[in-house]
Amino acid sequence: MNSCALPIIGVFLALTLAPARAAEPVTLAGHEALYTLTLDRSRPTSNDVVNASGTMAYEITDACDAWASRQRLTINTQNRDGQDIEMVSDYVTWESKDGLSMRFRMRQTTETAVTELVEGTAHLERTGGPGTIEYALPEPKTMALPAGTVFPMMHTAAIIEAAEAGRKFVAIPLFDGTGEKGAQDSGIAIAGWGPTKTAAYPALAALPSGRVRIAFFDRPAAGAAEKDAGQKTPGGPDYEVGMRYFANGVADDLSMDFAEFVLSGKLTSFKLPAPHC
Repeated sequence: MNSCALPIIGVFLALTLAPARAAEPVTLAGHEALYTLTLDRSRPTSNDVVNASGTMAYEITDACDAWASRQRLTINTQNRDGQDIEMVSDYVTWESKDGLSMRFRMRQTTETAVTELVEGTAHLERTGGPGTIEYALPEPKTMALPAGTVFPMMHTAAIIEAAEAGRKFVAIPLFDGTGEKGAQDSGIAIAGWGPTKTAAYPALAALPSGRVRIAFFDRPAAGAAEKDAGQKTPGGPDYEVGMRYFANGVADDLSMDFAEFVLSGKLTSFKLPAPHC
């Protein structure tokens, strides 16, 4: 849920100087969204992708004391030799609303063969504190989470809170359970936050929105010098995604950068259930 690098350091130095305004509490919304994915552009590689398409179904359920999410991503690619390949990722999480605990499972297949399977739980000692990951798959192991790590829903809330406060850049350690390497660093650039001019769905049109670009970086390997902690991986991010975020956490106008190719995603189906908690 691998890069056309954002100038992270330059963005940080230039944009964090703006004074922040007081932020209102962020209220996220449970919703169902379906995105249609089309090829934006491909980059030359030894096995060029000449065409790509797919869908991403995303469901967030408000379970009152927690958020339950499911994302099913299907991507069909064709290379220069005419070979068609289908990749499917099925990713589910349960995240407590206090942001301190999470369950996760991610199953990825290529042409129906399982290529990655990750499952486990994660806990933080306190808000803003360190924590622990307990992997059950692909093999049992325990990893530490650095202080300041957040889980996916809290990551979304932190981005929107920063946007509402007038910030243009934030850097947040994230653990989302999509891989077995533990937490990643994320650098988020925010632009144009304000009243929404156009939206395909009335429930979104009345909300503030803005463009967000997120770059994900592997953290330094265990044992790296303290002074290197938090530095970004040389050569750019591992994965980037851009979107228009609305103030309730719904996203539209996706740009998903997989290094070899970039997909555009349009919100083609959307449901916003009434709150029930």
